[in-house]
Amino acid sequence: MLNYPSINPIAFSLGPLKVHWYGLMYAVGFIGAWLLAIYRVKKPNSGWTIEEVSDLLFYTALGVILGGRVGYMLFYDLGNFLNHPWIIFKVWQGGMSFHGGLLGVLFAFYLYHQKTGRHFFDITDFAAPFVPIGLGAGRMGNFINGELWGRFSDAPWAMVFPHAGGLPRHPSQLYEFFFEGVVLFIALWIYSNKKRPRMAVSAWFAILYGFFRFSLEFFREPDPQLGFLAWNWLTMGQLLSIPMIFFGLFLLYRIYRNKT
Repeated sequence: MLNYPSINPIAFSLGPLKVHWYGLMYAVGFIGAWLLAIYRVKKPNSGWTIEEVSDLLFYTALGVILGGRVGYMLFYDLGNFLNHPWIIFKVWQGGMSFHGGLLGVLFAFYLYHQKTGRHFFDITDFAAPFVPIGLGAGRMGNFINGELWGRFSDAPWAMVFPHAGGLPRHPSQLYEFFFEGVVLFIALWIYSNKKRPRMAVSAWFAILYGFFRFSLEFFREPDPQLGFLAWNWLTMGQLLSIPMIFFGLFLLYRIYRNKT
């Protein structure tokens, strides 16, 4: 059993302004994704320019922040949001939904597609390998905040989190950091570096993320305001991940049916 390392959620202060680690992790995710995108754009025949990537990053950031926060309120905390709508602005307290952020980003990509004329799936295929950078950074932000901990466990690496009842739990944030961040990035980066059909990178992103998230939710404590949902054993994260898996499989079906 391990003790959770005591980490101050505030990284540093600038006068009255307090900079939280959670916000810094989002900055790390955006900057890391931008740098990797620039690296890939500089390769011959990338089909993208640095200016286009910077423009796309702006659209992505808006989609992540607005979609992620609104999605969390709608999917995970609707009652509280309806009673206290101003809490949507308290992003430093955590509360961002990946699935909401994904919908926000897809809408932002649609606007970018309308503006530039690029095929929608050319945009998503280009962006998908960089998403795990933000996912991994976000999970580290959850760990630093001591939130979204796992279920009870007697594993040697189980941790006692503050405000989690004093019992050892799975450090599920670190599981998700590894699989949704590291493993997903390596898989998509290698695959997207090869010749492949349009939509294929997007399809595999949806399938792999959906599978990882669905599986790892079995180690994560359900959100207390929701608990277990379908059949009293599935969580909201799992219910939202199932359509991703099927959508990814549908894209693969379309790809290979057309190829045949």
